[in-house]
Amino acid sequence: MGLEGKKIIVTGGAFGIGSDIVESFAKAGARVIIADIEKNAGLKLAKKIRAKYGSADFFLVDVGKEESVKKFFRALAKNTKTIDILINNAGIGDWQNIEKRSLPEWQKVLDVNLTGPYMCVKYALPYLLEGSAIINIASTRALMSEKNTEPYSASKGGLLALTHSLAVSLAEKKIRVNAVSPGWIDTSAFGKKGPAARIKLKKSDLLQHPAGRVGVPRDISEACLFLADNEKSGFITGQNLVIDGGMVKKMIYS
Repeated sequence: MGLEGKKIIVTGGAFGIGSDIVESFAKAGARVIIADIEKNAGLKLAKKIRAKYGSADFFLVDVGKEESVKKFFRALAKNTKTIDILINNAGIGDWQNIEKRSLPEWQKVLDVNLTGPYMCVKYALPYLLEGSAIINIASTRALMSEKNTEPYSASKGGLLALTHSLAVSLAEKKIRVNAVSPGWIDTSAFGKKGPAARIKLKKSDLLQHPAGRVGVPRDISEACLFLADNEKSGFITGQNLVIDGGMVKKMIYS
């Protein structure tokens, strides 16, 4: 895979899609760094990864707060002088009615989902090597919406714009920047409550996808592995890879 020994940061890596990304890169031989606000889950996952694959560290980070991000990279610098891959995966949502949502609630989503990736790139730059890759986990919510998703959709749309802007700005440093936009991904087996909380999918759920199924975290992890590998994706930068089983392309009338 060309990832053996590479140092990778995954924000929001303790649960959900992030935890599968962490395990997939560790399995490929990378040295993973989990950055998350969930301390117990992060420490538990790092211990599991070390037992199975040999290298993992956890750092308590709130990407929505600049001082926390700065503190993280200062602490990281004590253990490593270089970073090969940064995956900005941390994200939150708010599904309230626009009339009930307060401005601080709107702002918190943008702080984590959009400003957070920007700050992580800003403070990671001194450590990113030539040939490094940055991958931003966006969402198909950047391309389509359901009601009451305004801050989440806006933040993910902004993240796509940030992705191509960074790709141009960092080109002279030979750093590639791409985004992955997951569609419906069933993360119930990777959540805080574990496999016992798995959702039951209906036939209609599957039929919304031309691929015939709902996505799983591994679908996103495989895309990240591809985009992180210069041997396989070295000519790809500034792009958004939609991983949704074709859902955004299907017209639904009922």
